[in-house]
Amino acid sequence: MTPRRFLLLTAGIALVTLVLAPLFGAQPLDWRALFHASEGDPAPLLFWQVRVPRVATGFLAGAALAVVGAAFQALFRNPLATPFTLGVSSAASLGAALHVRLGLAFPFFGLPDVCLTSFLAGLGAILLVYGLTRLRGGFSTARLLLAGVAASFLFSSLIMVVHYTTDAYDAFRLLRRLMGSLSASGTDTLWGLVPITLLGAIYLASLSWELDLLALGEELALSRGVDGQGIRRRLFFATCLMESAVVALCGPIGFVGLMVPHICRLMIGNTHRFLLPASFLVGGTFLTICDTMARTLFAPAEMPVGVITSLLGGPFFLWLLLGPRSHELEV
Repeated sequence: MTPRRFLLLTAGIALVTLVLAPLFGAQPLDWRALFHASEGDPAPLLFWQVRVPRVATGFLAGAALAVVGAAFQALFRNPLATPFTLGVSSAASLGAALHVRLGLAFPFFGLPDVCLTSFLAGLGAILLVYGLTRLRGGFSTARLLLAGVAASFLFSSLIMVVHYTTDAYDAFRLLRRLMGSLSASGTDTLWGLVPITLLGAIYLASLSWELDLLALGEELALSRGVDGQGIRRRLFFATCLMESAVVALCGPIGFVGLMVPHICRLMIGNTHRFLLPASFLVGGTFLTICDTMARTLFAPAEMPVGVITSLLGGPFFLWLLLGPRSHELEV
């Protein structure tokens, strides 16, 4: 299948998914009731003010994570690189944990106040990792990776400390958030995610040619007039800001940034001019479907969507490790 046909196919599937997903849930909706509802019928309110914003938020969150994952894999020249590599997700989760533990409360443009604390913690992690990378000069990929892994372990340890010292009620709230969930999504989270996801995706798409060269090697990129350090720096800040925003609004949702770009790469190759929009569409569709499963499999109870993506991501990771294309992991 050619890349253009694949993009058309994924766009069609994404559109169908966005139309149908709001109809499913603990209480299935008949689409005809949305247009012929009697007075007092809660179906239109449930559809337009609860499920549609949640589905749209899930699509944008999945699209952002997938696009960031594709950029990370080019940046590190490794198909196993994920949006969680540099510790920004752990830092944003730590910010949410501290917010819950300290009982902070303050308004922030209609968004849940925990989102601001989480985003600021993620932004702090970006600056910390950048500072550690530049401590001895330069901005090498290896130093960036080591600084990110070290910061990730540190923030994860602090999350465990906070979780251990909190009471049972707050510990449950914290655990639910750390699983990654869209249950609190609404119009406020949707409009908070729209500009960051769309602007970030457009910006990364504008660097498609540079990403192609970086994936082939810094020497080749330099020979073609690409400033490797400058591009890496810009990619680092853009991707980390997108990731931090998603974690702040939806919690850490794993494996989307690993699975989706790899699947798209198997289908259409490594050209980022096609890979990034394909990852955007497939990532959004994938997380929307996973969230629909989370809402319906155990209805009326609801499972965090991060659990669904992890259940799918574990076997996928083993397939990458043991499958016929496992030699690609040696990049």
